[in-house]
Amino acid sequence: MLNLDCDHYINNSKAIRESMCFLMDPQVGRKVCYVQFPQRFDGIDAHDRYANRNTVFFDINMKGLDGIQGPVYVGTGCVFRRQALYGYNPPSGPKRPKMVTCDCCPCFGRKKRKGGKDGLPEGVADGGMDGDKEQMMSQMNFEKRFGQSAAFVTSTFMEEGGVPPSSSPAALLKEAIHVISCGYEDKTDWGLGWIYGSITEDILTGFKMHCRGWRSIYCMPKLAAFKGSAPINLSDRLNQVLRWALGSVEIFFSRHSPLLYGYKGGNLKWLERFAYINTTIYPFTSLPLLAYCTLPAVCLLTGKFIMPPISTFASLFFISLFISIFATGILELRWSGVSIEEWWRNEQFWVIGGVSAHLFAVIQGLLKVLAGIDTNFTVTSKATGDEDDEFAELYAFKWTTLLIPPTTLLVINIIGVVAGISDAINNGYQSWGPLFGKLFFAFWVIVHLYPFLKGLMGRQNRTPTIVIIWSVLLASIFSLLWVRIDPFTVKAKGPDVKQCGINC
Repeated sequence: MLNLDCDHYINNSKAIRESMCFLMDPQVGRKVCYVQFPQRFDGIDAHDRYANRNTVFFDINMKGLDGIQGPVYVGTGCVFRRQALYGYNPPSGPKRPKMVTCDCCPCFGRKKRKGGKDGLPEGVADGGMDGDKEQMMSQMNFEKRFGQSAAFVTSTFMEEGGVPPSSSPAALLKEAIHVISCGYEDKTDWGLGWIYGSITEDILTGFKMHCRGWRSIYCMPKLAAFKGSAPINLSDRLNQVLRWALGSVEIFFSRHSPLLYGYKGGNLKWLERFAYINTTIYPFTSLPLLAYCTLPAVCLLTGKFIMPPISTFASLFFISLFISIFATGILELRWSGVSIEEWWRNEQFWVIGGVSAHLFAVIQGLLKVLAGIDTNFTVTSKATGDEDDEFAELYAFKWTTLLIPPTTLLVINIIGVVAGISDAINNGYQSWGPLFGKLFFAFWVIVHLYPFLKGLMGRQNRTPTIVIIWSVLLASIFSLLWVRIDPFTVKAKGPDVKQCGINC
């Protein structure tokens, strides 16, 4: 079963055959639930300003998961095995024949009996039943699980897919209309196919299959299998990232959270579980990221520094850790073939999305879970691009609240740089040494947010007035609060110890 988004098309006519090679492999094919292809896009500008190609995820992360229990399902470009979608467990592999009787002391020649559950749908497999599937479960269980369509229930037992050969086209059409009706799943324990009820139903669907013991395959043909369109506009791109992040937050707080779900049976490998946990907690990294993007400006405005003086041993430890991370990144790039430019664009947009879309997703998710408030951030178009330009949409500006936090960070860091340089000029040459470290961190934040700044200014190289007003207002409020609190100054209340002696 091939799954594609409505804006995707088949680019490689041999892609389906390549997926079938994995699904029909005599060694591991019987346990493969789906074959996932990487997403490739048309109509993206040459510089890929907002990392729409997402090559770091598709060419590094997904390839790494292929060596564990398989890649996650990303919602499109995927070929499924029907039995996995129907909720069946994977078939067990061939095992060594066991002795019928055992003469060891605890057993005393008793027969070993074990009821198999391999290949039965989750939730309807009852131990101790023998024979094939029709004899194992009653018709009532079938209707509770698959609904009241006899043709659909029968088709779930056909290993090669399809429908019963005795069915007429008219009867099949009638059954199909019955199955796709909105009320078909009423009074059933429906949980087949895509696990909906979440914004990111694709993650949940693949996660439940892996929890049953299935594995997935990542297929990367030289000629892209499928291609689609991507939002190249800044506001649309941020709202897309917001939707993904909000779905991850919802899964994290749901009963299907990878932290709590799927331990029964031990079918999900630990490294695969860590990967799924990472897909649900990554929006929460926006909180420390926001703090680290604010600290450079705070240090420049207050004259303090982020890092206290550290020992030589601590410095060596920090340098070793940095070199290890750097070496790992270089090895990943060489292994995957991702270019430095693509990696850098991904790093830049990780910061841009982290301080905007991910932050709003955490806030919106917490409001929805804790207070039951479903907040929707709407996008209203404020301008349109030139219809004759291929990338006119790239320069079109659409107002959204997601633009305010990154713009505020840009404003306070630029103000901090100006204030730091002015203070160094006024205080003389000796103050320039400590200033370089502070300027480095501030410029590092500004460089990461540079694509956002270009997208904000658009073709006319001007920033919308409403964004400037909100950002300057927030930056001013933050500065006034910081001056009022002054957390770096120790405030002691009460009489001076020198004045009152031991009677204090």
